[in-house]
Amino acid sequence: MLSERTNTSRRLLRYYEEQGLIVSERSPNGYREYDERLVDRVLQIRGLLDAGLPTRIIKQILPCLDKPRAIHFPDATPEMISTLETELGRMSQRIECLTRNRDAVAEYLEAVRNYGGSDTA
Repeated sequence: MLSERTNTSRRLLRYYEEQGLIVSERSPNGYREYDERLVDRVLQIRGLLDAGLPTRIIKQILPCLDKPRAIHFPDATPEMISTLETELGRMSQRIECLTRNRDAVAEYLEAVRNYGGSDTA
């Protein structure tokens, strides 16, 4: 189930569908059926929402995540461009912080493993 695989409530998936962010098929019994590729899409949507982007902007960005890319410029307002520039900066700062934290954890693990390995020799 898409909700379980993405840790996203069914209610939130329906909201994404209402906003035009994802699309489902209907089975003969009326249940929604989601394509497997939507696992990554939902995770990307959640990441963009966590970054502070509103769904109306996410909807415009999502085609950039597809291959081949299909970018639509007519809806790009100055406000949207400003929001994206701000969020891009925030994302870059978070990436830098995560990279530093990842490197610190990796160094610590390496030190612990090396210490543990020499202790048993």
